Amino acid sequence: MAQNQKLFRRRLAVLAGLGGVALLAFLIALYSAQVVNGGEYRAKSIASNATWQTVDASRGIITDRNGKVLVSNRLTYTLTLDKTGFADNEALNGAIDRLVRLCQETDTVWEDTLPLSRDMTPVLYLSSYSSDDFMMFLEKNGISKTLTAAQMLAALRELFEIDSRYSDTQARLIAGVRYELDGRSSYVFAEDVPGEMIAQITDGNFLGVTTGVSSSRVYNTEYAAHILGRITRIYEEDWDDYKDLGYSMDALVGESGVEKAFEPYLRGIDGTRIITTDGNGKITGELYTKEPQPGNTVALTLDIDLQEVTEKALAATVESMIDEDSFQRGAAAVVMKVGSGEMLASASYPTYDLSKFSENYEALLSDERLPMFNRATDGTYAPGSTFKMCTAVAALETGIITPSTTIRDEGIYKYYKDPQPRCWVWANGYTHGRINVSQAITDSCNYFFYEVGRLTGQEAINDYALQFGLGKNSGIEIGDSAGALASEEYAESRDLEWSAGQTLTAAIGQSYNLFTPLQLANYTATLVGDGEYYTPHLLKSVKSYDNEKLIYVYDEDADHVVAMSEETKAAVTKGMHDLTTGSLWGVFEDCVVSAGAKTGSAQVGTDIANGVFVCYAPYENPEIAVAIVIEKGGAGAALASTAVEIVNAYFSDMGNRGEIVAENMLLK
Repeated sequence: MAQNQKLFRRRLAVLAGLGGVALLAFLIALYSAQVVNGGEYRAKSIASNATWQTVDASRGIITDRNGKVLVSNRLTYTLTLDKTGFADNEALNGAIDRLVRLCQETDTVWEDTLPLSRDMTPVLYLSSYSSDDFMMFLEKNGISKTLTAAQMLAALRELFEIDSRYSDTQARLIAGVRYELDGRSSYVFAEDVPGEMIAQITDGNFLGVTTGVSSSRVYNTEYAAHILGRITRIYEEDWDDYKDLGYSMDALVGESGVEKAFEPYLRGIDGTRIITTDGNGKITGELYTKEPQPGNTVALTLDIDLQEVTEKALAATVESMIDEDSFQRGAAAVVMKVGSGEMLASASYPTYDLSKFSENYEALLSDERLPMFNRATDGTYAPGSTFKMCTAVAALETGIITPSTTIRDEGIYKYYKDPQPRCWVWANGYTHGRINVSQAITDSCNYFFYEVGRLTGQEAINDYALQFGLGKNSGIEIGDSAGALASEEYAESRDLEWSAGQTLTAAIGQSYNLFTPLQLANYTATLVGDGEYYTPHLLKSVKSYDNEKLIYVYDEDADHVVAMSEETKAAVTKGMHDLTTGSLWGVFEDCVVSAGAKTGSAQVGTDIANGVFVCYAPYENPEIAVAIVIEKGGAGAALASTAVEIVNAYFSDMGNRGEIVAENMLLK
């Protein structure tokens, strides 16, 4: 009996042990399934009726130097069109026509960059403004680039099999969507879609159309459009560059301006989620497997308040000129901080509204004034007499003249038989007489600089021009035009004429000299900043989206120092200061600080000249430099009041405009 009890207890213990082991194994498996691998198993369990989606991360915020938000985001609905589910072109074209008509009924803007007017009466083919993408599209599909608008539409009808039941207007709209779909299976058809349209899409069984949530750029300022730039979906030809960086094909990326330049900082990290649906396609739940992370906050060097004043002042000046003579003209103004390379303001006229870019796209493309062209960084202009400071520095530093050297202005410069240019005052029956370099800058004496330019030589003048950043790319993050320096080599490379006499006109800022307003502003800042040349830049700092981490702060030293003595600087800047207390006193008496300036005008046709103006302030301790160019603006002095308004805005006190005493309209 005792032996049976012992056997029973032994068996019971074994069974209990086995049960304990089984329970432990169960608990381990349960922990692994629910805790360690819970997300994975949960995803697998619903995979049969679920869709994986990429969740776009919000782009980083852009602010000005003082923290004022310039560009932010808001959540929006999107529509994506996918062509893979359609049996043929007829079905796809019909679905597109139906979708487009709904957009028209709800005033919804959709993506359509085909450079063929949507309104086919009258027919307008925007071939002169077509993008590189469109030209590649034509080449790929064997379509001629020289077709008329009607012929182009006919070619697109044939390519996309858009049959005759559709009117020309309908065919154009269908072709626009097919153009966007060319080379890819789907694209984001519309962004910032109103909620009522989302409901109609959901209830209306629109084949190939899916809805989604994204973030849309919000422009908190109507200024600095050319600097801020735009974002766009990745173009087909750029896809190879982006896919290796982890972008999805429909990702939004910077296309221009700082949006493009600072893409690595502004780009967020996309998330992923699983959407579950029932048998009727109704969403029953969503699960984030990876939360999206917004992009970083980028602070620019721009002062948006100064930017506003600069744009308004420039526009007012140009529009007053247009009212007087009816000549359409463009213009630009740039404000640089001395001793840092920081761009404080950059205006290009005419400009455009970033918040309405999509709906105004056609009008912007066809506008002959080229409102999307950034004249401040890409427009190149002869500098006129504003170049004379560079010639003066070259002559002084190479020992050709001293600050006290005088030259007699004899009106007609007769060293060469051809050309024999004249000083601008000769037309008024007098000369400047005997003057030194400071006086020659103040009076803008061409004769003085003809002689000095010939003696100094083109090579030495160009050497200093390059040190001042003229005639070469500046290095600014958004890119710019290099412009050009007058030289025999430059002329030969473009089959242009060159003679020894060209040095004379080059010395006064004519000939083949072409500079951007940005270059002129930075040249002035370098001149008055003890010769320290800083690379122009727009990036001030970068912080994480939650402002908890400082990622980057711009802290670059001067790129180089222009070889220039204090004596040279004093002689040149004295001439600029004396201009503001002399013939321009009527304008600069309203300036809240002392200043130095130089006017210029560059002929672009018979009796037509661009106006150029540079200035800096204060004279004793320069803080900012300003450059203004107005196409067909005439005498550079006509721009002086605009510059004073900008300077006063920077120093927090707007001045009143005064009477302008202009330099003669002749070449000077």
